[in-house]
Amino acid sequence: MTHSGTRLGELVDRFGGQLIGNPNTVVIGIAPLSDADERHATFLSNSKLRAQAESTRAAVLILTESDHLQLGAAFSGARIISAQPYVYFARAAQYFAALAAIAPPLGIHPSASVSPHALVAASASIAAQVVIEAEAVIGENVVIGAGSVIGRGVSIDADTKLHANVTIYDYCVIGKRCNIHSGAVIGADGFGFANDAGKWIKIPQTGRVLIGDDVDIGANTSIDRGALADTIIEEGVKLDNQIQIGHNCQIGAHTAMAGCVGVAGSAKIGKHCTFGGAAMVLGHLTIVDHVHISSASMVSRSILEAGQYTGFYPLAKNAEWEKSAAIVRNLTSMREKIRTLEKTIKLLTEKAEK
Repeated sequence: MTHSGTRLGELVDRFGGQLIGNPNTVVIGIAPLSDADERHATFLSNSKLRAQAESTRAAVLILTESDHLQLGAAFSGARIISAQPYVYFARAAQYFAALAAIAPPLGIHPSASVSPHALVAASASIAAQVVIEAEAVIGENVVIGAGSVIGRGVSIDADTKLHANVTIYDYCVIGKRCNIHSGAVIGADGFGFANDAGKWIKIPQTGRVLIGDDVDIGANTSIDRGALADTIIEEGVKLDNQIQIGHNCQIGAHTAMAGCVGVAGSAKIGKHCTFGGAAMVLGHLTIVDHVHISSASMVSRSILEAGQYTGFYPLAKNAEWEKSAAIVRNLTSMREKIRTLEKTIKLLTEKAEK
């Protein structure tokens, strides 16, 4: 779907910033520096790309005051000065995407199976082959994609979108304005078994998954229900594709995790944390707010101080690995001892030479 575009003056009225240029210039969307033409806005959030900004054909460039001054007259188009060009780009891109979006049809597709004991808002959109079981509550403007399954007693709040083939198990709760991509599974059993003389005895998983407002969940990500208490994903959390969140975990507000992160059961993660791709968190650990874990790092102990953490280590037999890890932990004290010995040897050598 195309749209007629938006005046720069209207864009600045909506998102702020200082406009340098003609407010009546019309743009139809956002494009990268290298691909933009006179119909597009573009942005400069990395000063290393300033050379591309000089040659872009975009109608308007979103950039910081510093980059504006550095760029000088090299770029002849309009400019929007913003303290956070990347954030400005994100908000403007959302706006243009909404203008171009095709609204889903309201109501329930004839092939959907909806229990007469479920409550579905008239403004909701329920696609083909969806299953909604008894006691489920589907809020205003909720969109449920084709083939999705909504279990008994599930609650999905207003303006949330489920893409095709999402599964929400019984009694889970999804907040407002969430975005859940295809293949996601919310509320499957946690991995709970007791070992009885070599045989595994299943522990019933009777908790729920509670998901706050404005949460994004990527394709094929799984969030397990709690064993007894609930698994909790707080507001604003962003989960990439193929992430595993174990039972009884708690993920704090506005934490973000890149693809293939794994979090074992009962881990408690604070607010505003970030996890690089394939990072792993062992179970029953606590991670405080504002902790940042590098890609492929293994978190094997609780982290009680904010900061950036990295842990790469070659694979080895466990006993060998533990010995090596102990040596690494003691390197600082060993270095100080070596320095002390070096000073002592130097003093003794100087005395001997005299």
